[in-house]
Amino acid sequence: QVQLVESGGGVVQPGESLRLSCVASGRDLSVYAVGWYRQSPGKQRELVAAANIDGTTTYPDSVKGRFSLSRDNAKNTFALQMNNLRLEDTAVYTCNAGRNIALLGSTFASWGQGTQVTVSS
Repeated sequence: QVQLVESGGGVVQPGESLRLSCVASGRDLSVYAVGWYRQSPGKQRELVAAANIDGTTTYPDSVKGRFSLSRDNAKNTFALQMNNLRLEDTAVYTCNAGRNIALLGSTFASWGQGTQVTVSS
């Protein structure tokens, strides 16, 4: 029901920053849990940031302290600020939205098309 489009990917050097954004249409994001996933060749898809409907955010240890998810309900968007990027952060990043935090990333959730982030020296 909700359509998502990511943007902001690109090529950066280690230590630099990048900000990804996800624009939603068709539904009000304020009543959805949202998150960002990433996947690189040969690896499992990984949840790198999640936000509950109340705005509470969680992060795995691999990105904690470097990545930050923010929501802008007035613009029906959410973003992923990525700081101090590392080579291992290279992946396709995809935004996601579900009716609650338990459904995030499931077959009941909505997915964006993905945006490539490449960290290279």
